[in-house]
Amino acid sequence: MARSDSGESVLTRAMRILRLFTAAAPVLTISEIARRADLPVATAHRLVAELVELGALDRTEAKGVRMGVQMWELASRSSHTLDLRQAAMPFMEDLLSVVHHHTQIGVLEGTDVLVLERLSARGAVANIARIAGRLPVHAISIGLVLLAHSPPALWEEVLSRPLKGYTPATVTDPAELRRLLAQIRQDGYVVAPGMITEGSTGIAVPIRNERGEVTAALSVVLPSTDPNPRAAVSALLSAARGISRTLGAPAPGERPMRTRGAARLSIH
Repeated sequence: MARSDSGESVLTRAMRILRLFTAAAPVLTISEIARRADLPVATAHRLVAELVELGALDRTEAKGVRMGVQMWELASRSSHTLDLRQAAMPFMEDLLSVVHHHTQIGVLEGTDVLVLERLSARGAVANIARIAGRLPVHAISIGLVLLAHSPPALWEEVLSRPLKGYTPATVTDPAELRRLLAQIRQDGYVVAPGMITEGSTGIAVPIRNERGEVTAALSVVLPSTDPNPRAAVSALLSAARGISRTLGAPAPGERPMRTRGAARLSIH
């Protein structure tokens, strides 16, 4: 595979270009791509042309480019998250009919939350989550549940970094966050009022796979004016149990399936 003077392969540079496209920047010009990807304009122009030819990118009428439909097609038919989304959708629809506000499911991607699916009702409270969007793990209810059930190494990685405050309610003190994560593991859910968006309360619960491991989290986003947000917890837990069982998770008292080399999660 051809490499640049810096030693990067063509594939590495192409992936760097593809990762530039986000919900906040769905369309970029060649010059913007070159600047953001730290590439010479000529190199960016050549790589973009190849990606367009392959269907990974599409050109717009305003001399910009955007993510190609073929990328969505490939990801939709081959991603390991497809089974999770399919298993979750019926339960998310039922949950939406009960809470009448956003319901969403997400997984960890590094130290971010990747939102896999979101359902919303008309007139629902403000919610910054977008499908295929990333959000900070320490500032949303899904992230807090996933982090609480993650290996100790990930705790330390997150807690060792500066924790950005998005609202006055965001937990930015490592010691306080550590206590919150321990409480989430004990309670089995989290209620996170106004941590990333003032006026909204996120409530999340874990989803388990066939080995009993927490691999995703389900949440609802309610208005902060809701007089009893914890009333949604039982509906969330019921939906999460249904999703987990569809994925093959063991019922209470059953022995989880074990696969060779499966990691055992524990917090010390």
